[in-house]
Amino acid sequence: MDFSDPMPLFGPATPTPSDCQSPPVHLSVTDREATRLAREQNVGQRPGTLRLKAGALKPRLFLFSYDEQAFEEAEFTGRYDELLAQMRRQPQRKHWVDVRGYGDLPLMEQFMNDFGLHPLQLEDVLSDDQRAKVEVFDEGRLFLVSRMTEFTAELEINDDQLSIFTGPNYVLSFQDDYDDCLEVLRNRIRTNPSQLRRKSSGYLAYALTDVVLDHYYPTMAAIGDYIGELEDRIFTERSERRLLNRILRIKKDVVRFRRLVYPERDKIAEILRLPDEVVPEELKTYYRDAYDHAIQALDLAESYRDNISSLADLFLSDQSNRMNEVMKVLTIISSIFIPLSFVVGLYGMNFQHEDTHGHVLPLNMPELYAPLGYPILLGILALIVVGQLYYFWRKGWLSGD
Repeated sequence: MDFSDPMPLFGPATPTPSDCQSPPVHLSVTDREATRLAREQNVGQRPGTLRLKAGALKPRLFLFSYDEQAFEEAEFTGRYDELLAQMRRQPQRKHWVDVRGYGDLPLMEQFMNDFGLHPLQLEDVLSDDQRAKVEVFDEGRLFLVSRMTEFTAELEINDDQLSIFTGPNYVLSFQDDYDDCLEVLRNRIRTNPSQLRRKSSGYLAYALTDVVLDHYYPTMAAIGDYIGELEDRIFTERSERRLLNRILRIKKDVVRFRRLVYPERDKIAEILRLPDEVVPEELKTYYRDAYDHAIQALDLAESYRDNISSLADLFLSDQSNRMNEVMKVLTIISSIFIPLSFVVGLYGMNFQHEDTHGHVLPLNMPELYAPLGYPILLGILALIVVGQLYYFWRKGWLSGD
C-alpha cells in the first residue's frame, strides 16, 4: 500500500461527514437508560446515522508501530494527523491504532474516511451494544466485535465492546473505556523477541480476540468462588431475603455471560469457514485454539447455570426444612398443653358442691374439697407431661436428626 497517496489513505471513499453526521445527544442518565434512549432515538433513523451515546469519553489515541527488529509506542491524543504521518513514514512496519473513548464524532468520521470504514460499521462501533460477530469487507478486510467481561467488586458482570478492523499492515481497535484487559497483549508487543512482532497484522487481530476469550476465565472463576460462598451461607445466613436476592442476582449474571459467550463461539466458527484468501490456514490453526477456549468458557457457563439452579433449590429446601423444624416444635408444645388444658378446663367448671337445701352433691367434683386435691392435680399434670415427652422421645421426635 502506498502511504504517499492522498485521501482516502486506507480504503475506498465513504460518504462525507455531512452526509453521516447528526448532532450528539448529551443526557445525564444511567448507562441502562442511556442504552434505552439511544435505541429509541435510532428508531426510524437512516441506516448509518452516527450518534454518540450519553457520557462518551474523550478519545485517547495510541499507536504501536513494530516489526521483528524495532518497536515504537506513543500516545497521539489530540494529534490525529501526527498519528497518520507516523504510519505513512513507516509503511514497512505493522501498526496497531488503539482508540479508547468515542466522545468525538468528527474524529470518528475522520477514521471512517481515512481507513475506508463503512458508516454501518462505524454505527455498530459507536452503539457499543453489538453482539460478537465478524464481517468481511473491502478486499478481505475483517470487522470483528468482541465483548470484554469483568466480575466487579459489586458482584456484577460488566462487559465492554471491543471493535477491531484489520488492514494489510494495521489493526484498528475501538473501545469506549480507558481501562481494559489488553495490557498483557501490549506487554507482549513490547517484549523482544515476540511472536506478535514476527507475524502479520492478522495475527494481532487474532491475539486481541484470544485475550478477550482468555479473560472470560478469571470472570468465571470469580463467579464460581462467589457461588461456593453463597452455598456456604445458605446454612448460616440469617437474612433469608437478602441471600435469595443474591442468588437470583448471580443467576442473572450467569445467564448474561452465556449470552456473551454464545456469539463469540459462533463468530470464531464463522472465521474458520472463511476462505484462505481472507484468513490464511496458518491463522485458522490459532483460531481453532480460540474456538476451543470459547467452548470451554461456554461449558463453564452451562455448569454454573446448573449450579445456580441447584443452589436455588437447596436454598428453598433448607428454608422448608427450617419451617418444618419450627412447625415440629410448635406441634410438640401444642400436644403437651392440649391434655393439660383439658384437665384445667374440666376443673374450672362452676358446679356447686351443695344444693340450695344444703345437701352434698357427691357427683359434682368432690375432689375440689379434698385436702390434697391441688398438689395431687399438679402431680397428675406433671405425669402427663413426662409421659408425653417419653413417648415423643421413643418416636424420635425430640432428636435433631
